[in-house]
Amino acid sequence: MLRYAITDRARFVAESGQQAEPHLQSALLAQAARLTADGIDFIQLRERDLSAAALASLAHRLLATLRADLTHPAPRLLINSRADIAIATCADGVHLTSSPNELTPAQVRALYAAAALPAPIVSLSCHTLAEVANAASFAPNDRPTLILFGPVFEKVIAKNVVAEQALNLNGDAEDRAPENSLGDKKIAKGAGLDLLRAASLAAAPIPVLALGGITRTNAAATLAAGAAGIAAIRFFQSESAQNPPQSSH
Repeated sequence: MLRYAITDRARFVAESGQQAEPHLQSALLAQAARLTADGIDFIQLRERDLSAAALASLAHRLLATLRADLTHPAPRLLINSRADIAIATCADGVHLTSSPNELTPAQVRALYAAAALPAPIVSLSCHTLAEVANAASFAPNDRPTLILFGPVFEKVIAKNVVAEQALNLNGDAEDRAPENSLGDKKIAKGAGLDLLRAASLAAAPIPVLALGGITRTNAAATLAAGAAGIAAIRFFQSESAQNPPQSSH
């Protein structure tokens, strides 16, 4: 099973009460070291509020952390939407959102080739079956390496988190889910396992990772539905997220 962690250092504020940037980045690097020891496959650096210089600096530190553990293979590091920073830091690849202004996987690969870097991993967020089918319809070099599909499961999120996401985290499945109010919370509706199964079939041979509302309880169901693995933010910030249950299918 493929495991793909997405960073969000702001969430460490809720855990520790510390808001200072050095603390948040240290917590993120500590998380990365733990995930490396746990054998995670991919980490997406998704700190969109940082300036380009700050994001590049953090990417350098993150790569050093991932590659410092010589007893475990280093996870592949992807930079969210910033091919320029991914190339400048020699990251392993780029994550593309479904925004129409994004580069294409082929363009990202051409940029890496021009920089004389190894071929990148390119993951792509898809939120509908049509987006999945479109991504799979291109020639092999034009397709993403991985598709993150979701949100798969319904989840309850605080309104202030929704507001923050609307402001600066626009573009990923966990953030773009339709919402209904529930007191001081909002419910983000999930696509469900049937649509995940259809997306996995439509994407073949591109691996599909289930995203959105993933928990230790429901992770195995996504694999049984045909997903090649899971992608998440909160799930991988918890110690209990290590070694999620495997599907028997």
